[in-house]
Amino acid sequence: MIVVDTNVIGYLFLSSDQSVFAERALKKDFEWAAPILWRSEFRNVLALYMRKNIIKLEQAKVIMNSALKLLKGREYEAPSGEVLRLASESRCSAYDCEFIAVAKDINLPLVTVDKQLLQEFSSVAVSLREFSENI
Repeated sequence: MIVVDTNVIGYLFLSSDQSVFAERALKKDFEWAAPILWRSEFRNVLALYMRKNIIKLEQAKVIMNSALKLLKGREYEAPSGEVLRLASESRCSAYDCEFIAVAKDINLPLVTVDKQLLQEFSSVAVSLREFSENI
């Protein structure tokens, strides 16, 4: 099992130059976990795609339901004290620190493309490309 951030989830369900790496990551490890926050962040991404007329409402609903199914049973509450500690000791947002806090709490790597997370939390964060290429 791995923890993934919202970008990685988005790359799996929405076409981009990173999608191939997200697909490889899923083949390598199909048990993805995330803090509950991912839901709100991903809905916001889908709303942006709808506003830009890239997808329609019905497509967004299907994509959201597929993502919910993928992460079912592996969504975690981020420990607030740890999130705040991580945010205070880094230049990362509290939102980003939720993913690190969950990864640390359940002792799993965080797969991400976020350069700041990769730099500041190199003991926990691994790049999507690196993870997906080491199959």
